[in-house]
Amino acid sequence: MPWLILNHRKVSYPLSEEQVKGMLKKYDKNKDGKLSKHELILAFKEMGLHFCRWKAGKALRLADNNCDGYINEDEMSEFVHYASRWGFKIS
Repeated sequence: MPWLILNHRKVSYPLSEEQVKGMLKKYDKNKDGKLSKHELILAFKEMGLHFCRWKAGKALRLADNNCDGYINEDEMSEFVHYASRWGFKIS
């Protein structure tokens, strides 16, 4: 179950996959329906995570099933599973 970081403290809070997808979609800066490596890096930085470039690269390797360099809507579930390990920050 994904968790949130509120005021720099980890707290349990159940989020549905759809809620997590909605949070991640706000990082789709060019609104093309896909997350690029650059957009992932920015998302991870804004979430307060460390090693953002490494995590973004690993997320792409794990979730980008068609190897186009983006995480699209069909690949989002795998990405949500991967990214949920580090938590999400509501801003």
